[in-house]
Amino acid sequence: MCFKSNLFSTISPSKVLIISLALALAACGGSSDSSNVGYVKFYNSSKNAPDIILTLDQDLASDDDDDADNFEVTFNGVAYTEALSVFEIDTDSYFYEMGWQDEDSSDRDDLEVIAEGQIKVTKDTIQLLVLTDDITAPQVDTYSIDVLDDDEDEDNDLFNLRVLNLHPDSAGVDFYMSESDETFNEATLVGQFNYRQLSENQKFDQDEYIFYITKSGTQEVLFTSDDIDYAYPAQYVMIVRENTGSGTSPYAMDRMSNSSITEYLDTDSEAQFRAYNAIREHALIPNYTGTLDIYINGVDDEAEISALEIGSFSETKIQNKGDYSLDLLIPGSTERLLSNHLLSLAENTNKTVFFYLNEEDVDLDGDGNVDENNDGIVDEIEITIKSLVVANSTRESIYDHQITMIDLVDSEDFNFVKFYFVRSDETIETALYSRSAVYTQPESIYLQNNTYQVFAIAEVDSSEVILSSFQLTLDEDSDELFLIVEADDDSPTGYRIEMIKQTEDE
Repeated sequence: MCFKSNLFSTISPSKVLIISLALALAACGGSSDSSNVGYVKFYNSSKNAPDIILTLDQDLASDDDDDADNFEVTFNGVAYTEALSVFEIDTDSYFYEMGWQDEDSSDRDDLEVIAEGQIKVTKDTIQLLVLTDDITAPQVDTYSIDVLDDDEDEDNDLFNLRVLNLHPDSAGVDFYMSESDETFNEATLVGQFNYRQLSENQKFDQDEYIFYITKSGTQEVLFTSDDIDYAYPAQYVMIVRENTGSGTSPYAMDRMSNSSITEYLDTDSEAQFRAYNAIREHALIPNYTGTLDIYINGVDDEAEISALEIGSFSETKIQNKGDYSLDLLIPGSTERLLSNHLLSLAENTNKTVFFYLNEEDVDLDGDGNVDENNDGIVDEIEITIKSLVVANSTRESIYDHQITMIDLVDSEDFNFVKFYFVRSDETIETALYSRSAVYTQPESIYLQNNTYQVFAIAEVDSSEVILSSFQLTLDEDSDELFLIVEADDDSPTGYRIEMIKQTEDE
């Protein structure tokens, strides 16, 4: 099976054809005609880092434009817990640079370099570069992994497994595995591993397995994976790392192969959610005065979330993973605003449920005319209370931040709201960063630390109308944010933007 390689962004022109052929052969499981090739792979394990860009260069003093023999390649950025596909390269010594894009340009010379060093690529060996620790004081480790092409693995239905512990707990971890129809009681200890330790290779029968993690020397299971299928005679590195999600397990795990990486979370991890009330008062629900009660899995004696006011978030609720129904009631009554709306919570997830009002004109006789008497007033309208479930970002990057825009305005005058993030040397017309948010369809953008003048603009007929504008300053202490567009009769424009953190502070 061919894998999808992480594309590189710049490369010495003289090497393009050679590397393209090498990538195709490596990706599809073949081997290069050259006997002197090795491999490079990069994994980003710095949890507060932005996308990290890796450059390999044979000669730092050389200018590629003048030296056709020098090799240089700059890869696309790699996010936290992501990895480059294995990259085939001639055996030699190479300098490496790791940096992040702090300006508009992603050219190598414009990157903010956070680590540099040198590696030696040897025949039939993968040089695995791993970035760990805080991005302000990063650590780079290099691991040499032999490329295994053992006919016996295929003949005997075996696969190869290594464990890399990137969880910073100084106590280390014990790593166990069992067959999929067994429990921890039947599990076998794969090994005990300290921080940043890579195990020796071990061979196992191709099958489905469950993995367990405990603190070193203890029997309390703190992580249990789902069944994981190993159906090919391939090489895998199981990476143990910090859990940055909502569950209480301190561990998460990535299965890294030459061409892909897959995240596995504790199968028993809890999930979190909170609710946002964007339901405005309306003549068709006269008893609703701007507050609501939320019941989970049926209406009982006590609401799980009580008296949630319009324009407000609830406190975060912790739930076991699963599928839940939500009911909204007007406080102190049995009048329902909404019934049996689905909230599906996978393990370790963090979500927000937005409740809002949708108003529609009624075509009583189906002729397409909602104003039969031509008095300029719609004959009848109906309203529906709806829900929108959005996954919250739990990123911890200190140099860039996710901003998610949600348009909760159902307007006949415009179909979407366009957000412009304007820096001090820009105007709306020249702004590099902009996104369009369609009604109830969240749209996200990643913004670097800076001060922005934000404009929310709608096109009404042929005119562009500013619904709201405000200043947004992002720095290393900033959070991932929601920008929520809502109707507001008290605003001069009739609209407002709520700027709210995507997750509560711990």
